[in-house]
Amino acid sequence: MLKVSHISKTFTGGIIKKTRVEAVKDVSFTVQDGKTFGIVGNSGCGKSTIANMLLSLIKPDSGTIEIDGTIQIIFQHPETSLDPAKKIGYSLEEPMIIHKMYDKAGRKKRVKELLDLVDLGEELLDRYPHQISGGEAQRIMIARALSLDPKILILDEPTSMLDVSVQAQVMTLLKELQEKLGLSYLFISHDLSMVKHISDRVGVMYLGSFVELASNEVLYSSPKHPYTQALISAIPEADPDYESQKEKTKLEGEVPSPLNPPSGCKFRTRCKYATERCAQEPPVFREVEPEHFVACHLFD
Repeated sequence: MLKVSHISKTFTGGIIKKTRVEAVKDVSFTVQDGKTFGIVGNSGCGKSTIANMLLSLIKPDSGTIEIDGTIQIIFQHPETSLDPAKKIGYSLEEPMIIHKMYDKAGRKKRVKELLDLVDLGEELLDRYPHQISGGEAQRIMIARALSLDPKILILDEPTSMLDVSVQAQVMTLLKELQEKLGLSYLFISHDLSMVKHISDRVGVMYLGSFVELASNEVLYSSPKHPYTQALISAIPEADPDYESQKEKTKLEGEVPSPLNPPSGCKFRTRCKYATERCAQEPPVFREVEPEHFVACHLFD
């Protein structure tokens, strides 16, 4: 449904002193029909920049993006995606009005269908955004995204602003909708447990590039890149006894500034395996096992 090949994006700015940030560099991945591709990484690693390029909100400097079908996005903050002066009913109709879909009666019928899809009642239609909960607002945004019958949804941190119990409900809803409507998802998050719950394949980003990409099962059971290993070891366990005994990989230092990234391997300043070669030569993102890609000199 979606094929991204070697996309890159650099931002420049500044009046007195010019700055240059390589936000995304040489990123490639595919999203299969009816499947979910997860992108995980710390804040500022380039996840949302990729989403904006897929939506043509930002033009990539290089690379290609191929999309088979309509694409929509669900943002992190549902309350800022709804017009506070408009009732929920209008917000759900608005995309269909803009794209000249259906007559008035047809739009009303479609709105009711969308509410049923996301398990909400019609009483919400006459309310304003400040009169509904965060979970209800996110369900409304899911319904609104579905109003144009997309085949691909970009989910940009769709549960990070919700309570834990509501997060579980929304994630369950997303999986049900995927099965019912045959949707493909690009799921963007910094929460590895959420990505594990919903994704079929996962790409791990660090300072603008993938450092590892594999199937969900392989990545979480046998991570190879030191950064991925550290992230997965930090996922909390439900059993407190197991959590206290679990061996954790602690990362030293802070994430370098994108304005001044390290030479060679960008992760080397936090990696216990770093050598002089890591400072001199960027690692190649290569296939080390079938469908398992890693950017690390340990696997050359």
